[in-house]
Amino acid sequence: MKKMVGAMSLRGMACNVAGALLMLAGIGLIAMTIRGQLNYQAAVDRHGGEVTSLADDAGPQAGQHGAMVRLVGTPRVVEAPLDPDFNLQVSTPVLVRHVEMFQWREIRIGDSVHYELDWVDRPLNASHFKEPAGHANPTSFPLSGKQFDAGLVRLSGFRLSPQLLHALPGSEQVAPDPKVLPENLAASFTPYQDYLVTSAHPGDPRLGDLRVSWNAVPLQEMTIVARVDGDRLVEAADAADGKGYDVEVGNVPLLDVFPDLPVPPAYVMGSWILAMLLAVLGAFLLLVTHRHRGDVLLALALGALAVGTVASVLWLGRDALMLCVWLAVTLCGFAVAVWRVQRHHSLPDQ
Repeated sequence: MKKMVGAMSLRGMACNVAGALLMLAGIGLIAMTIRGQLNYQAAVDRHGGEVTSLADDAGPQAGQHGAMVRLVGTPRVVEAPLDPDFNLQVSTPVLVRHVEMFQWREIRIGDSVHYELDWVDRPLNASHFKEPAGHANPTSFPLSGKQFDAGLVRLSGFRLSPQLLHALPGSEQVAPDPKVLPENLAASFTPYQDYLVTSAHPGDPRLGDLRVSWNAVPLQEMTIVARVDGDRLVEAADAADGKGYDVEVGNVPLLDVFPDLPVPPAYVMGSWILAMLLAVLGAFLLLVTHRHRGDVLLALALGALAVGTVASVLWLGRDALMLCVWLAVTLCGFAVAVWRVQRHHSLPDQ
């Protein structure tokens, strides 16, 4: 008889230990899973939010407003930029005019000072030279450098905002077309290599001669991560990284665009279900030595109560929807547990 009682006691202790371990495993699994979700969400929030990769031919869709998306493709210039002074229009997102003047430059090497003529993109004030005599420069440029943005550039079905246009990388020099020059400038400028110059002898410029050139952003395959605003792609102004967008050359995976992003948590729903099952099984084993043994509904309620409470605490202040879901699980578990305990108390001892 004593051996039988001892065996039952050992079995009860084993069930309690196993039940407690399974309950802790379920709680630990739900905590680890949600921590992974929260860490990933915090990382993506630094760049404006979770990013969805869209198809190459994607366009604006209902429900996309405010979402961060990743698009890959070659931008298409719909309204090309125009330099109205030179009547130069190029199919590029951004056209930049550079104006240089042949001027005296002061070069200092230690205590030695010498002067040479060179192309410079800003007026050099010769009065600041150590030896200004004989090295006077013109005081101003008759033309200035300018930047001209395309009126409309699309990537797939989206328009690119000015900030994204200016972020497009790369630059290539554009050869001017002397045939489109206005008459007044055609009389002053002649083509030389990839420039327009005012030099009478382009290969031998003189002080005060001008040289004008243009650079364009090349059209190439790009990866752009940005926020959807209607039919536009814009920067996420509220991004913690202070940028809110990214532009890369070629087809670049998201984890290469943002290398600080952790790997997205996998099998989240499966982990939730497994955590619940572990907690329920643990509760069932803990009930084996009590008058509530065999009560599957009570075990289910206690497992839901334990897992739901931990999950609710972790989601508190983070995600209102997830907090509501887990609070509902917790309250349902609590209500069922109270009902089952009261029912057992109302029944005569078996």
